[in-house]
Amino acid sequence: MDLNKVMIIGNVTNNPELKTTPSGLPVVSFGVATNLTWKDQSGNKQEKAEFHNVVAWRRLAETINQYLKKGSKVYIEGRLQTRSWEDQNNVKKYKTEIIADNMIMLDRAPSSNGGYQSRQTQEPKEQADNQSQISSSGNNNSEEEINIEDIPF
Repeated sequence: MDLNKVMIIGNVTNNPELKTTPSGLPVVSFGVATNLTWKDQSGNKQEKAEFHNVVAWRRLAETINQYLKKGSKVYIEGRLQTRSWEDQNNVKKYKTEIIADNMIMLDRAPSSNGGYQSRQTQEPKEQADNQSQISSSGNNNSEEEINIEDIPF
């Protein structure tokens, strides 16, 4: 049995950037910082930030682009994916990203009854399953096939 599941809560580090693949699929990329705080042996408070690259597709991409901005507190759920390419000097480069399939905005937004609520957005189950099948099989004949060459960044 295998499991590739990521859950992070952090702050958006840059405004999401929405692009469209040549086949018309919306895709958004942005960064999220998570912070770790601890006390060292001397009792001094220590902090470390970890930076994550996040990519979302389809309706979730559009929602993220519409509502998230730099500094927003967000919960992201998805899976890890590493892609590779060669730069101009023929040096192989790698980038590990979280492919998001669920997002909850944790900044408080006023609700209609005067209280506060968080907003949750989730990629529809069949679209997420489709994306997983396309990513794992590599040659799905679906109209919404996602090729690594289609990623605009």
